[in-house]
Amino acid sequence: MKTGKRSYGDKIFDSIVYAVLAIITLVTFFPILYIIAGSFASVKELAVNRFLLIPKEPTLDAYRYIFSTSTLMRSMFVTIMVTVVGTIVNLFMTCLMAYPLSRKELPGRKYLMYGVTFTLVFSGGMIPTYLVVNALGLIDSYASLIIPGAISSFNLILVKNFFQEIPQDLIDSAKIDGCNEVAVLGKIVLPLSKPALATFTMFYAVGHWNTFLTALLYLNDSKKWTIQVLLRQIVILAQGGIGDEASMGMEFVIPSQSVKMAVIVVATLPIVLFYPFMQKYFEKGVMVGSIKG
Repeated sequence: MKTGKRSYGDKIFDSIVYAVLAIITLVTFFPILYIIAGSFASVKELAVNRFLLIPKEPTLDAYRYIFSTSTLMRSMFVTIMVTVVGTIVNLFMTCLMAYPLSRKELPGRKYLMYGVTFTLVFSGGMIPTYLVVNALGLIDSYASLIIPGAISSFNLILVKNFFQEIPQDLIDSAKIDGCNEVAVLGKIVLPLSKPALATFTMFYAVGHWNTFLTALLYLNDSKKWTIQVLLRQIVILAQGGIGDEASMGMEFVIPSQSVKMAVIVVATLPIVLFYPFMQKYFEKGVMVGSIKG
């Protein structure tokens, strides 16, 4: 009869696992800490120290500079708007397609799933997609960041699998009570799918928040740029103009390195703060939807 006492080998194995996880955590955390610390460091301190974790003379000059004009806040507003509207469209379209595909009585269901699976492996590519977006008149509009990717095939399959696991008896009972398919979806299926919906809300929201290539391709007006495109202009192309140097005083020197790090912090913070509210649904929603095919 087993006593439940852990063996010496098990303890050694656990210690190794914890040590590896601790190293991975540190490797992941240090670059983040460096970016945050660098955003508060002075020009002199960054010039002297190549790797800085705690600034000795913290300053808010970089943040005061990037918020001295409306450029950053405008890009943040655009990104928030695209993220919110895009995520709502994604969830709406995904659920509308996933529910019929989860019903075994749907005619041609098998072939429709073949078509969805096909898009996981093959796509039109960048140039054909651009030609389609251009032909639809979506160039230089926010719709170009939302409509072409309204449904993710991968997420659609997982949501469809989640819907399939809802007991058929509940759906049949609702239909006996007079509910049509739309009522069944709205009153039975969606309320029971909150973990899955919360999880894919996170997936879609992060995808929209980090949208970069599509915004770079389809948005010609710099006033419509998302925060990620603006971040590219500052970090990679080293283009200034995000702040008003004249309003900072005669002796002010633009801390270019700190400015880059400050913009990175501002661009990352909102989506990081959003994640803890969805975390409790995250694991359950992904695992349940990925068990069955």
